[in-house]
Amino acid sequence: MPRPSLSTERPRDPKAETRAEAERGSASLEFIVVGLVLLVPIVYLVVALGALQSAALGAEAGARHVARAIATASGPGEAQQRADDILATVNREYRLDPAGTAVAIDCRPATATCPAAGSTVVVRIDTRVALPFMPAIWGLDRATAIPVEAMSAQKVSRFWGES
Repeated sequence: MPRPSLSTERPRDPKAETRAEAERGSASLEFIVVGLVLLVPIVYLVVALGALQSAALGAEAGARHVARAIATASGPGEAQQRADDILATVNREYRLDPAGTAVAIDCRPATATCPAAGSTVVVRIDTRVALPFMPAIWGLDRATAIPVEAMSAQKVSRFWGES
């Protein structure tokens, strides 16, 4: 009568060994492929959102500072010079396209001259953000550009322009 073995080892499965040999090295390949498929779009999204955030902050800062500069100027000539200087600085600092940036200045209540003493000056800045790495072929860079706008209002002193 054969004696039972008290060993806890299982007999080796030859099929399991061949499967392990066939899959050797595939984990690194899968990591590289899946990593590239997921990493490239995420990096592009971060770069695109960074450009969009920069333009939004630039438009908002430009509108706010131009409105404040106009409201605190002593007269129309100084207000125009201050506004031009601020817009040039904002365009340079936030890398906005000066040709693609539109500035509208309005007064409320509407008067014959804008700005006027006691009115509220409203500045609106519109610009467009081109997505990164978009080619200029067939106008793709313009077609995929995202519009950004910002508005700011500032009360003008009742003594504006009297000095």
